[in-house]
Amino acid sequence: MILAAGVGERMRPLTGHTPKPLLEAGGRPLIAWHIEALAELGLRDLVINVSHLAEQIVDWCGDGSRWGVQIRYSREPEPLETAGGIHRALPLLGDDPFLVVNGDVWTTFPLQRLLVQRSLPPGAAHLVLVDNPPQHPDGDFCVTAGGGLSARPAGTRGLTYAGIGVYTAGFFADMVPGKLPLRPLLDAAIAAGRVSGEYFGGAWTDVGTPQRLRELDARLSSPPQR
Repeated sequence: MILAAGVGERMRPLTGHTPKPLLEAGGRPLIAWHIEALAELGLRDLVINVSHLAEQIVDWCGDGSRWGVQIRYSREPEPLETAGGIHRALPLLGDDPFLVVNGDVWTTFPLQRLLVQRSLPPGAAHLVLVDNPPQHPDGDFCVTAGGGLSARPAGTRGLTYAGIGVYTAGFFADMVPGKLPLRPLLDAAIAAGRVSGEYFGGAWTDVGTPQRLRELDARLSSPPQR
């Protein structure tokens, strides 16, 4: 599942006329990087949630056939935030563990590393964590020695959730349909020992502002260094 329903308030004025996943970096829309990576991984059934300027995303991505995948859309009358959007899309996602990627991140994370998470137990989740970016210096969670996640103690620094994870339908089983961010569910599941994680130290960008988009575009458009 690619999360693509948000308004992108911090990206204005760009997102006043273009949904954030269709903003370009390195000569292609942000969402195209994800679709291509997922197709290369061999995943054929993709779900994209849409709300803000939804038809632009639907028109551009189509049914996915040009990438050799099938794309289905979960439409939200208004953006439901991350947990709300995933919960609404569950009928399209099925019963097996599924990969979720934020549409507004760019990364070189090797998604094939997540294939081993296909056997996650019911109600569990597995997250990818990265070094803290300047705009989020304290991070979100800590990785334990056994590969589980723990809450970040006050006054300490953890790692940042990359917006990439594997979830089970049961992770959202007790949620009431509607608008809800993901963090409350993660906090409860981490406290219950149902969330594992792994660290990725490679390239990752939260493309949340026009400045960060310009920086990413410049980096991707530059010729490789010899």
